[in-house]
Amino acid sequence: MIEARHLRVLRAVAVTGSFSAAGRELGCTQPAVSQQMKALEASVGTPLLVRGGRAMRLTQAGEALVRHAAGILAGLTAAEEEVAAIAGLRAGRVRLVSFPSGSSTLVPTALAALRAAHPGTRVSLEEAEPPRSVELLREGDCDIALAFRYARVPGGAPAAEEWDDLVVRPLLTDRLVALVPERHRLAGAPAVAIGDLAAEPWIAGCPRCRGQLVQVCESAGFTPRIDFATDDYPAVVGLVGAGLGVAVLPQLAIDSVRPRGARAVTLEPAVRREIVALTLPDLAQVPAVAATLEQLGQAAARQ
Repeated sequence: MIEARHLRVLRAVAVTGSFSAAGRELGCTQPAVSQQMKALEASVGTPLLVRGGRAMRLTQAGEALVRHAAGILAGLTAAEEEVAAIAGLRAGRVRLVSFPSGSSTLVPTALAALRAAHPGTRVSLEEAEPPRSVELLREGDCDIALAFRYARVPGGAPAAEEWDDLVVRPLLTDRLVALVPERHRLAGAPAVAIGDLAAEPWIAGCPRCRGQLVQVCESAGFTPRIDFATDDYPAVVGLVGAGLGVAVLPQLAIDSVRPRGARAVTLEPAVRREIVALTLPDLAQVPAVAATLEQLGQAAARQ
């Protein structure tokens, strides 16, 4: 095993021509240089220097090792500088996966603040709904996953998510709201119960949200008639605004679009989902990941 410190000593001896001169250049004693050279020769199993009086010269093996040492030490120096830059947040990369309404609300604010504080840190963004986003995190394809889970509906199935192996950074609690056409009979109501919309045609969102909608409606004693289903929140709003049905969307989704022709109404009793940022325990120690988590938390606090 060749150690970098021994290579540095060998180069100094080759350049200066003696142990004592190499010691002065390296800031150590002549015996220390001699000891390290003996250790290097023992590790490679062949003499590297021919000692003759005060002068010494390199053997063929010594010349070969010095020739390679320059590139090895340069590479180590570059690696040390790059690691120091990452540790000091002068560089770094974070792969972020977020669900769409998080991408349009929390993520822009967080990443703008991160860039202002640490311009050398690069963040890539990909969109995926949970549980796929959580799978990407566990599979090593991202560093942070924005995810959500709904509070359990009374009498409903327990939440399927298990995040015990992950670092969970709670961000905010997002309340669901009813979305009705602006000329709907309940558009001006201070609040509506889910049962008040039992006879309406429904526009459902992502598969996860769709399942939650069915659970909430069934807990109120009816099964919603879903006429349209789309993962695209602006499309949901457009369909409601055109008078084609009603919907229930997270407040964060409403904040991310302009609900033209539609009116958001408070839903009672409240139905909520928990928004979190997830990462792996080892990744949580990486400075760029920790800084991104902090900025996501601050962005959520401003919502």
